[in-house]
Amino acid sequence: MERRKIEIMDTTLRDGEQTSGVSFSISEKLTITQLLLEELLVDRIEIASARVSDGEFQSVKAVLSWAEANGYADRIEVLSFVDNGVSIDWMLNAGVKVQNLLTKGSLNHLTHQLKKTPEQHFSEIKHVIELAASNNIATNVYLEDWSNGMRNSPEYVFQFLDFLSVQKIKRILLPDTLGILTPGETSRFITALISRYPHIHFDFHAHNDYDLGTANVLEAVKAGINGLHLTVNGMGERAGNAAMASAVAVIKDFVPEVEIQIKESSIYKVSKLVETFSGVRIPSNKPIVGENVFTQTAGIHADGDNKNNLYFNDLLPERFGRKRQYALGKTSGKANIEKNLQELGLKLNDADLKKVTQRVIELGDKKETVTKEDLPYIISDVLDSSLYEEKVIVESYVLMNAMGLRPSATISVVIDGEKFEENAQGDGQFDAFMNALTSVYDKKKRSLPKLIDYAVRIAPGSNSDALCETIITWETEQRVFITRGLDSDQTVCAIKATQKMLNII
Repeated sequence: MERRKIEIMDTTLRDGEQTSGVSFSISEKLTITQLLLEELLVDRIEIASARVSDGEFQSVKAVLSWAEANGYADRIEVLSFVDNGVSIDWMLNAGVKVQNLLTKGSLNHLTHQLKKTPEQHFSEIKHVIELAASNNIATNVYLEDWSNGMRNSPEYVFQFLDFLSVQKIKRILLPDTLGILTPGETSRFITALISRYPHIHFDFHAHNDYDLGTANVLEAVKAGINGLHLTVNGMGERAGNAAMASAVAVIKDFVPEVEIQIKESSIYKVSKLVETFSGVRIPSNKPIVGENVFTQTAGIHADGDNKNNLYFNDLLPERFGRKRQYALGKTSGKANIEKNLQELGLKLNDADLKKVTQRVIELGDKKETVTKEDLPYIISDVLDSSLYEEKVIVESYVLMNAMGLRPSATISVVIDGEKFEENAQGDGQFDAFMNALTSVYDKKKRSLPKLIDYAVRIAPGSNSDALCETIITWETEQRVFITRGLDSDQTVCAIKATQKMLNII
């Protein structure tokens, strides 16, 4: 049986940009547009609101110029207004081919915001639709506050839809503007509309105020909706919109009779790019795209994965361009350790593995961060193995930072049993330390990796004496790798991370 196709319209660049503090530049909007259409394979995108600002106009103009040259112009949409043609002129100058006309979907909004009768509103809408058609602009119609309209003034909604059903429009867009719908209401309301207007294309636009966005999307799809509006990372005003990643996974896994063309393996890549451009961090536990959602922490889960994948579900990380990980900490069991050792190409006998597991648990109890890269050193410490013996030790150091003088560092480093002492200056204490270390390695005729990223983080709400973590990314000709240091002093953190790097190389 042929599967029913549903359109996916992404509104990250319009509704998602209403996330507090978010504003995409022209180049960012263009890059995201290209990724959404050509990489993620969404059917349509809504990129802006008409008349907002000159910057918005220039962004839309740039996107439409690219879209026109690449055959995507009819898949780029802009929110417009019932304003006697002002939005039409704006869109014509920007090259827009499709408008999403914002109208009032509840009697409450119509009466108290516009202070007009339904007949007056419909007449003005008809004029805008006809004006758009005469200028070769296609029209979709938003019924703002439609969900409240169906709850409190359904007779008005049906009167409005009777009017729209004979207008020259392509789609009717049904927003849960305030995010108030329950899944049961979503199902009933959309079923009623599709039964009464079987030939109209309806889109559903969910908000997430009660954290029901994905559930409502699922019910809309099961009720027969023709299209969905989603945003990358669930961005949007207040609690955001229904999230692209979650909605796509739910549809593909629970509604097999429906077909969407989204490329799942590109979801994470696009998600991380939008995170970077927007500055809005993805919560670590956000389904599909969060940092921790494919990380097993409990040892019993890792053990189950080794025994016929007992803790796997259909949300396999490979679907989304990701990989399963096994965290190391106080809840780790031998299976977690084994999984990480396998990735390092290491194997321990049962007795040694038990000792290493116990040490990882002890570190986790102290809130130490244990990484896969730390395991060789934990093994060396616990088992006193010459195979993983630390050959480089930062034995001591003195760091100086005085007003009016360049920071300096004096260090003592032991490499393969040979002690070296050096002094150097730098632009900061850690820079001075690295300059001194570089002098030591120059003597050994060895080079150090390039430092390409340096991040320090501290738990939100912590005091000045709290532990902080320094995460340093290093690059050699062969690979890129990360080391971490933990201490209450940021520079000491960095030095600890650097000592780990010296032994890894």
